[in-house]
Amino acid sequence: MTYLVAFAFIAILGSLGSALYFMMKDGTGGKAKTSNMARALAFRVGFSILLFICILVAWKLGYIQPTGLPASK
Repeated sequence: MTYLVAFAFIAILGSLGSALYFMMKDGTGGKAKTSNMARALAFRVGFSILLFICILVAWKLGYIQPTGLPASK
């Protein structure tokens, strides 16, 4: 589970970095702007949703246990 979360965070940061790169470089030098930045941000959102779903499934299956403040009754 640790490796999955670490990979997901790296993928999220990588797609965010590529979106920044495309934002800075697309449309310069007389070239037309492309949709690469939007695609990279869409991948970031997809990776974030996938990470959230994986954490919920792992919790439901008992692979991870919540910690922290106890729920008040």
